[in-house]
Amino acid sequence: MTITMTAQEEEELWDEVAQSVVCDATSEPFEFTCEMPKQLGKGGSRSIEVHPEISLAIMDYQYHNDVIIRCTESEHPLQFGVLLSGSVIDEYGGKLGEGYTCISGGGIQRQMSIKIPQKRRVGVDIHMSSNVLKTFFPTAHGEILPQLRLLAKGDDWQTLVYPEITLTIQGVVQQIINCPYHGVTKRMYLQAKVLELMTLQLTPILAYQEGLQPSPRLKSQTIARIHHAREILHSHLENPPLLVELAQQVGISDRTLNHLQIGR
Repeated sequence: MTITMTAQEEEELWDEVAQSVVCDATSEPFEFTCEMPKQLGKGGSRSIEVHPEISLAIMDYQYHNDVIIRCTESEHPLQFGVLLSGSVIDEYGGKLGEGYTCISGGGIQRQMSIKIPQKRRVGVDIHMSSNVLKTFFPTAHGEILPQLRLLAKGDDWQTLVYPEITLTIQGVVQQIINCPYHGVTKRMYLQAKVLELMTLQLTPILAYQEGLQPSPRLKSQTIARIHHAREILHSHLENPPLLVELAQQVGISDRTLNHLQIGR
């Protein structure tokens, strides 16, 4: 059986549980643990403020059924996600888990439905304002690096990319989940690991952009859409969409896709 709900309905169920939780005096002041709503499934999530503008969520839970969550058009923060178990699949062909990580850029999220299979979900989510990129990866003038501007769209449509998971990424996520430290040391350790994970996920995207630099006609936004189109093709190899349909999904012209031969 598959259950369908809106993102707001799911969030309200989690909020109800969070409000009834009694704080544990032994827990870290920057860490909060919440059990999953019993009507949805079992397990829970830990939220950790590793930096005043960076929130880390460590998830280990499982829905009772397959779930479809309908998301409305809304503002979305910059998000880095990795699953060691389980998956999330959106209606445009993007997949988090089962070989892929996800970077959801800051900007306006399109209306979409996502499917979460009934399988134990273990992994991490990192949420932050896009402005944090100015703090950690600034230009000489204190602005966001040109290569990362695709992740800070403001009131434009957000960028969604799905880098492949690697053994190194899996190792860093395991280190985050099994952090051996406490207090200030724990927070410092997790800050370092969060930056390491972000770097590992961004590396193939930056390398891809650098490879396209000789072509001045390709903007960062176009490159991100080409990357998304390739991921859609890879996830629909048995029944690939027509070139015109694919172009409409990612918001780019079919002439550009045909010129770049992204299926190769």
